[in-house]
Amino acid sequence: MEPLPDRPLTLTEIQEYVARMEVERGFSEHTLIEQALKLAEETGEVCKAVRKRASLKVDPNSMISGLGEELADVLIYLAALANREGIDLSQALRDKELVNATRTWN
Repeated sequence: MEPLPDRPLTLTEIQEYVARMEVERGFSEHTLIEQALKLAEETGEVCKAVRKRASLKVDPNSMISGLGEELADVLIYLAALANREGIDLSQALRDKELVNATRTWN
């Protein structure tokens, strides 16, 4: 794969990159359910990384990467899920924020 550019990426660019990456690495045939479960697993790894960062007790047998790496894994799986369902994350965010703007936050 061509390396990512050394600048901030848009959500569209991330989704396009993940789509190419999945094809190249042989992940494009994984189902929505498989990818959703992997997203949940990666979210758990984010929590472990936060625990480690906060000096909270973690399983000494756990392989824990840095928080940035785990968040990147979550982003990859999030984009993969969106791609499978034809969801433009940029538009989904805009749509959701229109809904959130009508809510009352306490």
